[in-house]
Amino acid sequence: MTPAYAGGTGGSQKGFTFLGLMIVVAVMGAALAGMGTYFSHEAQREKERELLFVGQQFRDAIESYYRRSPGAPAYPKTLADLVDDKRFPMPQHHLRRVYADPITGQADWVAIEAPGGAGIMGVHSPSRAAPIKRGNFDAKETVFEDARRYSDWQFFYTPPQPPGNPAPKG
Repeated sequence: MTPAYAGGTGGSQKGFTFLGLMIVVAVMGAALAGMGTYFSHEAQREKERELLFVGQQFRDAIESYYRRSPGAPAYPKTLADLVDDKRFPMPQHHLRRVYADPITGQADWVAIEAPGGAGIMGVHSPSRAAPIKRGNFDAKETVFEDARRYSDWQFFYTPPQPPGNPAPKG
């Protein structure tokens, strides 16, 4: 009686199939790793776009608070003052809410103090991570061109200086 399998060339074919399968798995793993990197960068870019939007919202709210001050213009003392400005008989709302920092995911903004401690003139993220975006900013954001970390992206309002008066040095 002859055995059904005597060892001939069938063993080498199984080895070739196994090797082919390993190559396919390696190529798929490399492709998935590349896609993971791509989607990670896309998620980071989306956070940067959101940071630029939220930062602009803070800048606009601080400007609104400053310009609409009853009496002498003043900066807000806290970020909560932008949400609920009680200097008027009917509270004003310069900002819908104190937004979370898109980079850290928390409302842990670092306040930029106005000269002489006159309130908050701006905010920036506490994140020390390096941004992906390095150029092609809007006109108000060209100062971000050389930023090395998100904490360098500072969103602040300074009132325009009347002609002939130099800006205060801080």
